Amino acid sequence: MTPTSRWPPRPAADGPPSRLPRPARRAGTLPRPTRRAGTLPRPTRRAGTLPRPTRRAVLVVHVIVSVGWLGLSVCLLTLALAGFASTDPATDATAYRAMDLFGDRLVIPFAALTLASGLVLSLGTHWGLARHRWVWTKFWLTVAAGTASLLALRPELDAAAAAVAAGEQVDGWSLLFPPSVSLTLYAFMTALSVLKPWGLTRRGRRLRDAERAARRPGKPVATPSRPGAA
Repeated sequence: MTPTSRWPPRPAADGPPSRLPRPARRAGTLPRPTRRAGTLPRPTRRAGTLPRPTRRAVLVVHVIVSVGWLGLSVCLLTLALAGFASTDPATDATAYRAMDLFGDRLVIPFAALTLASGLVLSLGTHWGLARHRWVWTKFWLTVAAGTASLLALRPELDAAAAAVAAGEQVDGWSLLFPPSVSLTLYAFMTALSVLKPWGLTRRGRRLRDAERAARRPGKPVATPSRPGAA
């Protein structure tokens, strides 16, 4: 091509227009991947599971109330320590009344919301309620903690608040034990949620094997030959 020639070339007057050459692929670039024969398509949402926006919203609620329940246990333990270590009756009365207020107004709502949101997440996602050991363990620990808060912690806090209102002495050791146990329990459940240990339950293994068998293409079953057959 001479320096004076133009690019792209002009079409001839009596012929078809010339075509531009197809640009070559750059060196080092990979071709567009194509789906191989026999590969499975992208998995779709399982039947019965929550849509992604709903699942994320429930997860946010579950994290908030779970952390709030843990923080409430820290507050109760701090107030119990303040009442136990103090020799001032006014400080004891303030600490135990605040514990009674937290127990009456916040403990049961946080426990109920934690349990309800956890059930929705387990039943509405691929984790399931009884498929994984950590989910199953956390569920029963949450039930036990909520039951203990309702039947043991609240009556103890009500009795302590009534005692300080009447000017009586309160046993500080009895109020130190429940928040210490609940704080340890909630920290353990938080670790379960993060680490997800222990694998599948027996029911989870059965469901996993059934799902794998359903996705596997059918194979002809070989019939055993009779004795003496060639």
